[in-house]
Amino acid sequence: MKTTRHQKGYVYKKGRWWFVRFYDSVMQADGSTKRAQVARKVAPVSDDYRSKGAVKLLVEEMLRPFNNGHYTPESTMALERFVEQTYLPYIQSQRRPSTYKSYKELWENHVERRCGATRLREFRTCDGERLLADIARQHNLSRSTLRHIKTLLSGIFKQAKRLGVLNGVNPMQDVSVPMSKASSETYAYSLEEVQQMIGALPEPAATIVATAAFTGLRRGELRGLLWENYNGAQIRVTQSVWESHITEPKNKQSKAPVPLVPLLTGMLDGYRLARNNPKSGLMFASRKSTPLNLNNLLNRVIKPTFAKSGLQWHGWHAFRRGLATNLYRLGVPDKTIQAILRHGNISTTMNIYVKSVPADAVAAMRSLGEVCTSMHQPAGKFGERVV
Repeated sequence: MKTTRHQKGYVYKKGRWWFVRFYDSVMQADGSTKRAQVARKVAPVSDDYRSKGAVKLLVEEMLRPFNNGHYTPESTMALERFVEQTYLPYIQSQRRPSTYKSYKELWENHVERRCGATRLREFRTCDGERLLADIARQHNLSRSTLRHIKTLLSGIFKQAKRLGVLNGVNPMQDVSVPMSKASSETYAYSLEEVQQMIGALPEPAATIVATAAFTGLRRGELRGLLWENYNGAQIRVTQSVWESHITEPKNKQSKAPVPLVPLLTGMLDGYRLARNNPKSGLMFASRKSTPLNLNNLLNRVIKPTFAKSGLQWHGWHAFRRGLATNLYRLGVPDKTIQAILRHGNISTTMNIYVKSVPADAVAAMRSLGEVCTSMHQPAGKFGERVV
């Protein structure tokens, strides 16, 4: 095994600072390494550090990682090079396309210009602390977004450690997330709102909204539903569609079958019959037999209809939160709600998806089955089609 020659360094004074000159193996642009002489600041000249001997212990501490092989030549790589050539390609191959896009945008919009030129091994906890504080000061971001930025940076250094590029503690480990504006309050549709929506919307928007409201499916899962996974009593989720990407469901729990209420079963059966009773294929498809573009449906049908009917749109995910909240209002056990939403952790269900409601609203709620039974499906709407 090749051993590294023990260095003591050459200590010298320049201006009001003590410096040490030593040799370091630096990674080149072509991937090769070159041993070069470098200089680093040690300490300011002061009463405590008047002579070379006074800074000896500081120099030994600084050179210890070089002498014991703790540092690798690859760790001299600039952060931006590691992220663009190694980390983001790894995320692209291992994570969902939406996750890759989110990480890439956070890196390019907030992180790269602030620390991209910094060498991997020279990035310290205090640098992470200053970086997040700087971002919070210059941008009106929520604390949740700042946490995502910390997670991104932490993941970068974690991957560098996995590959043996870095050793030691992840520099983002003890970085705090600065105070900033609170995340916007999320919304949960009530059963009354859902009933009004279904009554006002034409097909297929009415059935799609009902499916979102009474199954709590995520937007991508809704786009990926297949007729062969529907049996009238439940529906299985076997794929998710994000933009043009078809992927596996989010996690193992997401593949669990979703029970259906009678109202939704009736709407789906009527919708299916109006489309020549397909046995397989996409449940909600465009004229080109591709997954229906929900943004087009929203802008061309849902929003104009809501504007005429005095209804408010709060996003597709508000149906998922609404189902959790409405079931909770009706006294459904927490674990059952977790199972219906297919969450891996019950705290996610109860802390994020179940919204608090006034006591009088809770008292006014009836059982979900009674409400569904009392709803009357609008007639004559299954023949329409939206691209």
